Amino acid sequence: MMNEISRSTVVIFPLVIVNVLTFLLYGIDKWKAKRARWRIPEGVLLGLAAIGGSVGAWLGMRVWHHKTQHKRFRYGVPVILLIQIALLVWFWKVC
Repeated sequence: MMNEISRSTVVIFPLVIVNVLTFLLYGIDKWKAKRARWRIPEGVLLGLAAIGGSVGAWLGMRVWHHKTQHKRFRYGVPVILLIQIALLVWFWKVC
């Protein structure tokens, strides 16, 4: 069993980093969309949500009002978030 320090180091710190990065990339993509510039591919934005950045993706959608009309994002990001919450709860109980 992991102690509390190693658990937070192994799980929480990387999740914080990926979520901050995801949130910022949603904002950058929105900025680029308004200026008709090169965009961040949707696969990258959804991929970041899938690897642990779902909170950042969801917040980015809300704060930046970005990708909220796309069904893949509107429904996909919350589903990914719920799955990740379930996995995190399971991991916390097992370890």
